[in-house]
Amino acid sequence: MQKDVITLVNAQRKKVGCAPLRTSTALRNAAILHSIDMRTKNYFSHTSKDGRSPWDRIRAQNYAYGSAENIAAGQRTAKAVVDAWMKSTGHRKNILNCANKAVGVGVSKGSGTYYIYWTQDFGTR
Repeated sequence: MQKDVITLVNAQRKKVGCAPLRTSTALRNAAILHSIDMRTKNYFSHTSKDGRSPWDRIRAQNYAYGSAENIAAGQRTAKAVVDAWMKSTGHRKNILNCANKAVGVGVSKGSGTYYIYWTQDFGTR
């Protein structure tokens, strides 16, 4: 699912002349951990229940160049989540920001309010 999101996002970026995003293990780990945390603690926010920001979580994975975060919940496919992000001004801006060079995507499925949680973390290097 994560690879499908990146493929779809890079297709959108290509349309506006942005280079494809490279996959970052650090950003992926930050994204996965946030998706799991949201699902297991049943919340939906860029701020973790313990007060950490996306930048805190990204730095905890030894990546110093975090630039943006998209989150979503409930979409059951990569296409559905990318479509939702592209219809949202802020999320679309993050995806189509040519200064973003790296990405990590995390998905966590299970029970809870939304069943499936998505996090997409971006970086500038």
